[in-house]
This record gives sequence, C-alpha cells and structure tokens, in this order.
Amino acid sequence: MLAIIKTGGKQYKVSEGEKIKIEKLKEEVGATVKFETLFVGDEKTVKIGTPIVSDAVVEGKVLSQGRSSKVKGVKHKAKKRELTRYGHRQAYTEIEISKISA
Repeated sequence: MLAIIKTGGKQYKVSEGEKIKIEKLKEEVGATVKFETLFVGDEKTVKIGTPIVSDAVVEGKVLSQGRSSKVKGVKHKAKKRELTRYGHRQAYTEIEISKISA
C-alpha cells in the first residue's frame, strides 16, 4: 500500500516499513504520530482526498531526533570588499511508517 502524507509544509510518498526524515516534530523518541493523508492506493483501489482522505490513517513511530550535515554559503558584495560566510544545520525527525489503512 502506498500513501502520500503532508507534514511540515511538504508532501512525502511513503509505504509501510519505510524510514523517512521529515521536518522536526515535538514528539519524543518512541512516540506514535498520525499524519494528514492526501492519497492512499494499491494496485486495485485508489482514494484521492479533496484535500484530505478522511477515513485514511497513516501512523509512524519516532526513531530519532537530529540535525543534518552543515550547508555552507557565502554572501559577497562586489567592489565593496564585503564577504560573509554562513552555515546552517536543519533539524529533522526520523520516522518509521508502521501502519497505512484506508
């Protein structure tokens, strides 16, 4: 079974047993999370939400909280002798999809 969920302003295509990294959630490690479901389907049936499939349930278990590797950047202003370097580490939550039902 395949589903498309929405969390953190993004959409993810998931299936049971899959591990994904999403925008950071406030839940503790080991907690169960339910997601808004936009699409659920398999080879025989398909349910498309307008905008959400109301009777579909996608649950996941929080495996870890962390921060991804650093992304470095540079701001440069020509002819001004100005150069600024910066870095950013995005926080994430790793989730394992445990149940998809429609």
